[in-house]
Amino acid sequence: MTLYRPSVHIFLTVIVVSLVVVFSTACGGKADATAQKTGPAPVQADIMIIKTEPFSYGIDANGSVLANEFVEIKPEINGRLVKLNINEGNQVGEGTLLAKIYDDDLQAQLKKYQTQLDIADKTVQRYKKLLDVNGLNQQEYDQALSVADGLRADIDFTRAQIRKTEIRAPFSGMIGLRNVSPGAYVTQAQVLATLQQVNSLKVDFVLPEDQMQSVKNGMEVNIKSAQGNNYNAKVVAIEPQLNAGTRNVKVRAVVQDKAPDINPGSFVVVNISESDEKGSILIPTSSIVPESRSKRVALIKNGVVQMQEIETGYRTAEKAVVLSGLNPGDTIAVSGILFLKPGATVAVRSVK
Repeated sequence: MTLYRPSVHIFLTVIVVSLVVVFSTACGGKADATAQKTGPAPVQADIMIIKTEPFSYGIDANGSVLANEFVEIKPEINGRLVKLNINEGNQVGEGTLLAKIYDDDLQAQLKKYQTQLDIADKTVQRYKKLLDVNGLNQQEYDQALSVADGLRADIDFTRAQIRKTEIRAPFSGMIGLRNVSPGAYVTQAQVLATLQQVNSLKVDFVLPEDQMQSVKNGMEVNIKSAQGNNYNAKVVAIEPQLNAGTRNVKVRAVVQDKAPDINPGSFVVVNISESDEKGSILIPTSSIVPESRSKRVALIKNGVVQMQEIETGYRTAEKAVVLSGLNPGDTIAVSGILFLKPGATVAVRSVK
């Protein structure tokens, strides 16, 4: 009869469990070491090798037509109109008298000063003769001379006031509609008419900040009228300061052709077209990572990602022109951008 020994079975079970634990730990440690040695798996991405290529583009902007010169005709002083020479829609030359304000009181004042000046000049002449023969002291002569000079200054001032009663055309141009009638009492704030130079027209338009590089002084642009006619214009000035509210820049061009179907105030479409035959660097817009103050792309060197800051110019929904930050021969990722981090390894899936 065999006796059952529980202690022997317990001892054997402990030994078996210990061997299993040791084996499992050894295998797991080896797997962890292998994983640490190999690192994270490379990110699959499509790449693009940078090169230059000929490029042309066009930008449309809304513009407003302006007269080459424009002014509102207003009087310098208040008064009653005694003459009105405003022929609506007619051409006038520079310096033409357009209106005259009542000035009889000033004319009378002028005659008074002129009469007093004649007497003062004769007094000065007599005093000068007496001074030459020591019949008069220098102080009395100087006082007489001062009175004459003061009257001359009064005459100049009165004549200046009389000139203010004459409203003349500051430049040659076309008179607009008349807003007053002869004999009306007018004030300095009242507009009598407008004067415009319409033989030469200007166009003002705005561009967003990121398209400022597309326009330069002296470049030719095309304008299209509401009737569908096209005319050539030349950029003459660019506002150096951007609008703080819209971040737009204002540009002015002068129409080179005769444009009978556009007038000051007309709406036109300005088209800016430019081509770069030497070649530009173009990259897909989707490959650009926008940041708060910059733009970056995933530049790949030796299979490792580097986030490279770039500056872009003209761009469309598909492509953007790179002005700086990339050179021909560089490689960038064009897919999987969200999964690419600095220092990550890249497995090339295809070359676009």
